[in-house]
Amino acid sequence: MKFGEQLRSSVIREYQWYYIDYDGLKTDLKRPSGSHSAQTDSTRSSKLVRRDWTEDDESRFVGKLETELDKVHTKQQVKAMEISRRIAVSEREVRDVVNRLNERGLSEEGPSEEEFMLLEEDLSDIIADVHDLAKFVQLNYTGFYKIIKKHDKLTGWHLKPVFDTRLKAKPFYKENYDASVVKLSKLYDLVRTRGNPVKGDSAAGGSQASFIRHTTKYWVHPDNVTELKLIILKHLPVLVFNASKEFEEADTAITSIYYDNPNTWDLYEGRLKKTEGAEAIRLRWYGGMQTETIFVERKTHREDWTGEKSVKARFALKEKNVNTYLRGELLPAAIFEKARKEGKKSEKAIAEDERLASEVQWSVLKKGYKPVCRSFYHRTAFQLPADARVRISLDTELTMVREDNLDGAKRSGDNWRRMDIGIDFPFSQLPPADVVRFPYAVLEVKLQTQLGQEPPEWVRQLISSHLVEAVPKFSKFIHGVACLFPDRINLLPYWMPQMDVDIRKPISHDFGIHRTGHSATNSTSDDEDDDFDSDEEQPTLAGSAGSAGESSAQGAARNGRSHQALPADIEDQTVERVGGDDMYLYDSEDEDEDSNRLEEARRVGRWAYYQTLLSTSADAAARGTWRVLKALVPRPRATEVPRNARLESLLGAGEIQSLRFKAPKGKKIYVPVRVEPKVYFAAERTFLGWLEFSIYIGTIAVTLLNFSAKNGGRTSFVAAGAFTVLAIMALCYAVTIYLYRSMAIRTRQVARYYDKWGPSVLCGSLFIAVALNFAFEGNSRGVW
Repeated sequence: MKFGEQLRSSVIREYQWYYIDYDGLKTDLKRPSGSHSAQTDSTRSSKLVRRDWTEDDESRFVGKLETELDKVHTKQQVKAMEISRRIAVSEREVRDVVNRLNERGLSEEGPSEEEFMLLEEDLSDIIADVHDLAKFVQLNYTGFYKIIKKHDKLTGWHLKPVFDTRLKAKPFYKENYDASVVKLSKLYDLVRTRGNPVKGDSAAGGSQASFIRHTTKYWVHPDNVTELKLIILKHLPVLVFNASKEFEEADTAITSIYYDNPNTWDLYEGRLKKTEGAEAIRLRWYGGMQTETIFVERKTHREDWTGEKSVKARFALKEKNVNTYLRGELLPAAIFEKARKEGKKSEKAIAEDERLASEVQWSVLKKGYKPVCRSFYHRTAFQLPADARVRISLDTELTMVREDNLDGAKRSGDNWRRMDIGIDFPFSQLPPADVVRFPYAVLEVKLQTQLGQEPPEWVRQLISSHLVEAVPKFSKFIHGVACLFPDRINLLPYWMPQMDVDIRKPISHDFGIHRTGHSATNSTSDDEDDDFDSDEEQPTLAGSAGSAGESSAQGAARNGRSHQALPADIEDQTVERVGGDDMYLYDSEDEDEDSNRLEEARRVGRWAYYQTLLSTSADAAARGTWRVLKALVPRPRATEVPRNARLESLLGAGEIQSLRFKAPKGKKIYVPVRVEPKVYFAAERTFLGWLEFSIYIGTIAVTLLNFSAKNGGRTSFVAAGAFTVLAIMALCYAVTIYLYRSMAIRTRQVARYYDKWGPSVLCGSLFIAVALNFAFEGNSRGVW
């Protein structure tokens, strides 16, 4: 959707006079006052506009832009102060009602249900206000970004560097709504539970040593972060780790240091391939760098067929002891000596922690694990205290940073983490090669439901809405290593190609923040000259996590007030090529791999190079021969079936895109493949079935051969030879297929495990052999 249309379709009635005058600014750009033809021709080329643009035009345009900025900034400041005052008033009213409820006597009546309902309506209205203000700010920031880019493109005058300074002076887009979300969550929970909120331990994990959850992960576009938080807080309160203090941004910061062997990348590949027993070792802390408690964690992956669940286990360690522990100077027994004396934990729990500490220490020392990657993010967790049945966490400002010393740069040095950065997102002091800023927020929905129990309805609506994009098994560790070490990592996760696809989707069902009485104000004017700017840099607001400051150049198009149908997600339109044999969306291995193998073999040595050259040449010849045979052999061709009404309503009448992601040159995209023991057994059973069939045919051949020897018949000898050749062919084919499938299973390749031609060819050959035997035998006996 063009931004002009997007702006007009997303206008909120309360703010309709305070949006940026995008159309007016765009008209000024196209009609410079110094041009004699400007009044008659509004479709001139950009070269003519650039030539006619004068200093007076620039001053006039900048003045109008300043006026628009003042208008937007003033409205944002006034509305933000109004929301703050309304929250304060609502807080006093809620506290008053709850105190009356708790302090009433036996014969006194407490607050009525009507009072609670009125408070709930008032809080819902405030939540809608926060949502609308976030959308207003987000849309206006995008408008300023686009009009400045259009100005620089059409006029040749570079306004962007100067106007960036003006935006920093009036940072309407940097408003942080996290504190408001936390307050609203607490108040709404009090009202929703009628003054009886669920109480329990809300620690960040201090009492959780080992826990098992069913987790599903999603990406959330920055445009949808604030709306998503406001939706969730209506059902789950924000989990505040320290309710005794005022909310601070540092309270939500989480940092993890991931370890691996930088030579073999065992942990990376194990977690990527999801092999049985694959581990991830990390050191995590909550808050700023001054935090003294460090959690040493180990995540272990378990396959479903084992009957066990993947487990995360951890123990606490003082920051001053981390280096000595990792070097093996501090033994696990000494770490838990104080805990044993205090007796605050059971002996069983201490023994489990000590065993974990011993195993992690042994792995680090024996396998050469070093700090390789840091992940930083702000987490907003939604959960009822002491109730982990539904836990939702939203990680924003996700950033991955290098921690290694591989290229000679001393990042962490001999320390367990680098000390030149803290929680100062966006870490602008780091060189670009050391940092990767993830463009989306990460939503984790963690459910603990009994067998056969469905998750709550609102959770099901949330995860099926346009606000989220499912990315199963997404890993911050895997993504960070794959992006930060492009020269050392050749196996990439399956979601890497999706980073170049816009994850925003059209609204699928009526789900979101609504307010009765507010509607969009649409303009009838339109301008076909508006551009998409889809191939240029996207703006990123420099605000806090989850604030309206998180936006991109194409933001706010998914506002619930937009009634225009938007294009579906590009992967939703992916279909198989008509008549093609390729079944997979991702190409992990293609013909370009031959050149990569040759390059590697050339570096290894002469004999390896010649051997690889022979192998790749044979493969290329076989592929070429197969293509020629497929083209020559007559076979039925697929015909295109007209699109039915349902598909046309979902995808439109236009052409459906056929998309195939290919790995960069020299890389492979690992496609997740689930392999269970029964797959191995099925391959063995298939091989044994073919072997049994070959033995039967061989037995027939031996019987015919013995018969010909006794009777001296040439016919029986020829038939025996035919059956013998058929038995040998079936045996060789069975061995080849078994070896291929076994290799594919071990390496978890996306291979075809069905046999399309083998049984048919074998049956046909057997029929021909029997027919020949029957014909020769009949001829020898004079039947025909």
